[in-house]
Amino acid sequence: MKAFVLIKIRAGDVNDVVSQLRGLPSVSEAHMTFGPYDAVAVIDSSDLSSIGTLIATSIQPIDGVEQTLTCLAADI
Repeated sequence: MKAFVLIKIRAGDVNDVVSQLRGLPSVSEAHMTFGPYDAVAVIDSSDLSSIGTLIATSIQPIDGVEQTLTCLAADI
C-alpha cells in the first residue's frame, strides 16, 4: 500500500523536516514542494493501520510540521 502525505511546514523549517522524513523507515521518498503544501512524503506500508500509526507517531510530531493531508494511492 502506498500513501502520499502532503505536509504544511512552519516557515524556515522545511529543510530540517524533509531531512527527518527521509530518515523514517517507511518513508521511501520525501521532497520539498511549491504550492499550498511545503513537502510530500511517500510511504510504502503493508496496511492502512501502519500508515496511520506512522503519521500520528512519527510525522506529525516533527517540530515544524503544522498540518498533514494523506492521499492513499489506488491502482486501477
